[in-house]
Amino acid sequence: MTSHWPIRRPTENAALRSLRRSARPLPEIPALMAALIIANRAADRHGANLAAHRVVRVAEGVSDEVR
Repeated sequence: MTSHWPIRRPTENAALRSLRRSARPLPEIPALMAALIIANRAADRHGANLAAHRVVRVAEGVSDEVR
């Protein structure tokens, strides 16, 4: 058995560059609001927080591109 040291792993910068190359469509606000309502009814605080932040990002027109 041979050992290869160090094991190559993608760096954070490489992952961010890869993310920038893939365009992701922004979801519609009604769908996000529905997710927010469902999360609130299910008492899912983490899901509600994610949905609320996503609604604000879409409403402000902020892209998903990492800066």
